[in-house]
Amino acid sequence: MTPPLVAVRDLVKHYAGERRWLGLGPAPSPVRAVDGVSFSIPAGKTLGLVGESGSGKTTIGRTMLRLQEPTSGKMLFDGSDVFSLASGPLRALRRRMQIVFQDPYSSLNPRMTVEETLREPLEIHGLKGAVSALLDEVGLDAAFAKRYPHELSGGQRQRVGIARALSVEPQFIVCDEPVSALDVSVQAQVLNLLADLQTKRRLTYLFIAHDLAVVRHIADDVAVMYLGKIVERAPAAEIYALPRHPYTTALLSAVPEPNPRARKQRIVLAGDMPSPARPPSGCPFHPRCPHPLKSERCRTEIPPLREITPGHLAACHYAERPMDGR
Repeated sequence: MTPPLVAVRDLVKHYAGERRWLGLGPAPSPVRAVDGVSFSIPAGKTLGLVGESGSGKTTIGRTMLRLQEPTSGKMLFDGSDVFSLASGPLRALRRRMQIVFQDPYSSLNPRMTVEETLREPLEIHGLKGAVSALLDEVGLDAAFAKRYPHELSGGQRQRVGIARALSVEPQFIVCDEPVSALDVSVQAQVLNLLADLQTKRRLTYLFIAHDLAVVRHIADDVAVMYLGKIVERAPAAEIYALPRHPYTTALLSAVPEPNPRARKQRIVLAGDMPSPARPPSGCPFHPRCPHPLKSERCRTEIPPLREITPGHLAACHYAERPMDGR
């Protein structure tokens, strides 16, 4: 097996709760954005991290790169604990870990041309590289170097963001919903670009998304998040063929199906995701769970993330009885 390039161990990220007026009343509960998450990504592979907005996906990606400081846990990159590094070694390591942000407009400096944007990381890290070569690698003409972000389309701006990440020759890239703000036709182009770059450069991706249809085309493994925890993880083919957690089953039922005869019955979840400052007791998904076997055990016992079949993990008391009956 390919050894993991990235390994996250018991990652926790809590935010301070809202302060009371004049400091009166009990101390506010912390917001448990990420609550004990562990996973690893082999070199050259892609882990798709999916879930509803507010499930903690983006927080994981930013904390892994120390754009936010963790509350506790470890992030091992090629054997080094990123969370324990001082500023000097961390800055040197940033060359090997990059991020592509969700919004391709706000992530670019509107006062800098494309050439200035791509040359800046090269100068910071003392690297030599041609801006024209980077643009060509992401499918843009060299003439784009003199343009400003407002002169580019959304897809072109995202290609510039990808080129900026590539400029320092990284090994690991966090793709934080890189296509969610783009048109559907452009999404396919950017996904194909990311796949080609991964093959060419042997890149390792953490691909964050809320759309399981998008993740299906690029991920080797898929991890599903709910309320700050991973509730299911498996190879992509297995999780799409037979999901073991009812939340994953509900997400998959919402994926549009081009063949009407193959369309599955839509599962509509009741209510909204609970507040991460006040998570429910027992299984965090039980207030919305449509599983027919749901019981008092779900309301009182937290299900561990356990292996159901080889390589397929799920945090559900009834994972051996998936909702589709197989």
